Amino acid sequence: MSALETMMPEPNRVRVNGVDIAYYEAGPREGMPVVLCHGFPELAFSWRHQIKALADAGRWVIAPDQRGYGLSEKPGEVEAYDMANLTADLVGLLDHLGVEKAIFCGHDWGGIVVWQMPLMHPERVAGVIGLNTPFLPRAPVDPITIFRHRFGPDMYIVWFQTRDEPEAVLGEDPEKTMRFFMRKPAAMRAATQPTEGGSTFAFRDLLRAWDGETGGDPLLTPDELKVFADAFREGGFFGPVSWYRNFTRNWERQANLPNRLDGLPCLMITAELDAVLTPEMAEPMKALVGDLEMAMVEGSGHWTQQEKPGEVNRLILDWLDRRFPK
Repeated sequence: MSALETMMPEPNRVRVNGVDIAYYEAGPREGMPVVLCHGFPELAFSWRHQIKALADAGRWVIAPDQRGYGLSEKPGEVEAYDMANLTADLVGLLDHLGVEKAIFCGHDWGGIVVWQMPLMHPERVAGVIGLNTPFLPRAPVDPITIFRHRFGPDMYIVWFQTRDEPEAVLGEDPEKTMRFFMRKPAAMRAATQPTEGGSTFAFRDLLRAWDGETGGDPLLTPDELKVFADAFREGGFFGPVSWYRNFTRNWERQANLPNRLDGLPCLMITAELDAVLTPEMAEPMKALVGDLEMAMVEGSGHWTQQEKPGEVNRLILDWLDRRFPK
């Protein structure tokens, strides 16, 4: 059996919001469910340690492969991956499961989505857990302009605005790509630094130049790596990259949304060594989120739920037990 088969529940599939979504479910169907939303370039499999821990603790847990990823459908239009659709998929999943409200927990891009859920669908959200990704108010100008000015034209999010090349580069060798991204903190910190005269976070050039071995510090076991590599070899990177291609569209359409969250229990978990989403980025949340608890996972880089699963599980379950007792 594959690592996916031995570490995850059997996948379920449902058609919601015009797309087929695969999701994994565990634990008793009672109490307030927890929906786990993965980031880039990840899968529901990224939450394998949390799915088991939450289910073992008697919590109802749901983890989708979000659109464009894994076993879920991969629409061919860039606009299909805007925030309206990403959040509507989660609402449709709740409707399918007969759930009025859920706690949404997100990492990386999934964190952006779960912080938007209470702004766009407040009636469906009981609480939010951000892992690495903080709640940020709407930027004063187009985020792509900010990224280009701050980090340079080859910064990966700016590069991702280009059609065709990013998915071709990332998809040329999915195993190498996943080994490049999913490394331990020191290696990832080095990968965020600019080459001489170049951009910060210039993943295209860094990936092309990487020999696949130097500074590897692998985070995943070979079986775990195979799950990710096989998924992206089969599904490609168009959908995942297209999430980034909607930054401007999302920014334009969010002009009338609130810039703060009140009346909603929120937990923010930062990672001490995350070079992409630093703990300092979460500090402004103290003035923007009315009911906020914060914690930091020491010694962890960006892939926190996979690097330090025991600590992440402890923090989540402690917060759930206090704020949403069974």
